[in-house]
Amino acid sequence: MSILASQTHHADNGPADATNWWRQAAVYQIYPRSFADSNGDGIGDLKGITAKVPYLKDLGIDAVWLSPFYPSALADGGYDVDDYRDVDPKIGSLADFDAMAAALQAAGIKVIVDIVPNHSSNRHAWFLEALAAPKGSPARQRYHFRDGRGEHGELPPSDWTAAFGGPAWSRVDDGQWYLHTFTPEQPDWNWDNPEVRADFLTTLRFWADRGVDGFRVDVANLLVKDLPAELPSKQELDAMDRASGTHPLMDRDEVHEIYAEWRKVFNEYDPPRFAVAEAWVETAERRAKYASPEGLGQAFSFDLLLADFNAAQFRTIITDNLDQARLTGSTTTWVFSNHDVTRHATRYGLEPLNGRPGKPGVDWVKAGGPREALDVEGGLRRAKAATLLMLALPGSAYLYQGEELGMHEVADIPAGRRQDPSFFRGAEYDGLGRDGCRVPLPWEPSGPSFGFGTNGAHLPQPDWFAEYAASSQEASDTSTLNFYRQALALRHELQGAETLEWSGSGDEQVLHFVRPGGWHVVANFGTAAVELPDGKVLISSGGFQGGKLPGESTAWLRA
Repeated sequence: MSILASQTHHADNGPADATNWWRQAAVYQIYPRSFADSNGDGIGDLKGITAKVPYLKDLGIDAVWLSPFYPSALADGGYDVDDYRDVDPKIGSLADFDAMAAALQAAGIKVIVDIVPNHSSNRHAWFLEALAAPKGSPARQRYHFRDGRGEHGELPPSDWTAAFGGPAWSRVDDGQWYLHTFTPEQPDWNWDNPEVRADFLTTLRFWADRGVDGFRVDVANLLVKDLPAELPSKQELDAMDRASGTHPLMDRDEVHEIYAEWRKVFNEYDPPRFAVAEAWVETAERRAKYASPEGLGQAFSFDLLLADFNAAQFRTIITDNLDQARLTGSTTTWVFSNHDVTRHATRYGLEPLNGRPGKPGVDWVKAGGPREALDVEGGLRRAKAATLLMLALPGSAYLYQGEELGMHEVADIPAGRRQDPSFFRGAEYDGLGRDGCRVPLPWEPSGPSFGFGTNGAHLPQPDWFAEYAASSQEASDTSTLNFYRQALALRHELQGAETLEWSGSGDEQVLHFVRPGGWHVVANFGTAAVELPDGKVLISSGGFQGGKLPGESTAWLRA
């Protein structure tokens, strides 16, 4: 394989320092209720996370992102927040949070918390106040309340549908309706209201004052809404341009005025607090606005998550995202799995996404996830190759709990045990909802919950979890867990300036690039073995023999 430089991507920033630690960080997402249960009630908790700090330190991550742990009725997995400045008693207390954060930070791990600014829960004190207040009251103006249509207001203000299915409006006792983009238990805030804006600044300071290092901002593109007296129909809404900053419900330009206010708060601290936007927007240019240094500073890219295991797709996505990061001065993010999508080891074990309708895994999940229909070994092999490639890229790498164990999606969850509102309300998130990627982790190969706790788990764990137990993998040099540990340790050792130089391979199934210091990365997306360039192989997802890299594998080399 020849090494012919064809294109270079770079940013001006050097290695991370105390302020810029996030630029090339490896961030591990924890879904708290499914990570570790310290008291045997079947629900993961903050003390469970604290007990696993040695495991997280050994993994080699730079930061932990905690999905919501706030008081909640769990209408949407904790994203229906009752109180933004407290901890759900079922998973701990503020004292438990402080102890957990101190333990993580003592281990050199930053703490990122999830902020949910588009909506509260219907149990939030301000929403309860709104329900008790009359029409047109200041309490109701914190949300989006409207009179209905029809002779007696019996019809909702519009025919819009919610993200999880069903109408986007719910009626209250006095006949008015309120808007909820998601479930009825998640009323949307009115961000034109100065009280709402001020209260969220208080929340940001509350957690920053407790030492939190950063924030992940849920559906950051949905906050600002333009709701005229005559609302458009769903058909009219669907036909509107989503890339101009003028859509009534999403990605409006005015949302960046909010994040400019947040940035001022972040910059009150030394070092400044970090934030990353979850913003599903139409174009890279629109996404870049959220990554502005005057705003949140970074925004998730889900492009690789939506791609097939395909060399051409990966190269285009990597090139485009690095170009965008260079223009904004931010760094891009790389992610394959999270709490909202089918695990990537499973996606890569099914038919490709692109070139066919629907999403990968939908039919498989609907059928109950038959193991015989899944290429279990091939899916994991491709997932490890993709992950090793991703960990070598400039930018932040976001990992989801359990992927370091090589876990697959759990599809055969009985209807009576499911929790995701998208299942109950008819929305098809990866077939039957998102519960399959939220099943509690297996820490031991046996026991009532495979070591998650002492008395079962809130979502059922399949028997095959025994094969993925963390304790068993720790003892095996060839395990997926130790592969992740080795890769993350090398990543820290090798990282330098945010540069990437593509090298020609002469094979359309192979991607080859070079990072500073002679760090070569070769990813073979084909099935036949390929020649490796000269150099010392540091790690390979699929081994190597006779100077060749097997199919569906990635290797790092030092020239």
